[in-house]
Amino acid sequence: MQTALEVGLPDAGFYLWAATPLADTEFARRLYAEQHVTVLPGSFLARDSGGINPGAGYVRMALVAELGECLEAAHRVVEFTRKL
Repeated sequence: MQTALEVGLPDAGFYLWAATPLADTEFARRLYAEQHVTVLPGSFLARDSGGINPGAGYVRMALVAELGECLEAAHRVVEFTRKL
């Protein structure tokens, strides 16, 4: 089964880091506008070092809602990425 986004599972915590197929800020903006799902652009969580932002190209997804809401959001993310 192919996944919609490449996601790194953390050793601990409730965040998922997902690689985005377009700029992280554009991905986050469009995902919210089209699917009403909020994620945080990775570039907002890191500083440029040597002209490179290590968070760019990723979004952070916080799994803080009830399970059903997290699953609904996951389905919306899949639907959104399939249309890109």
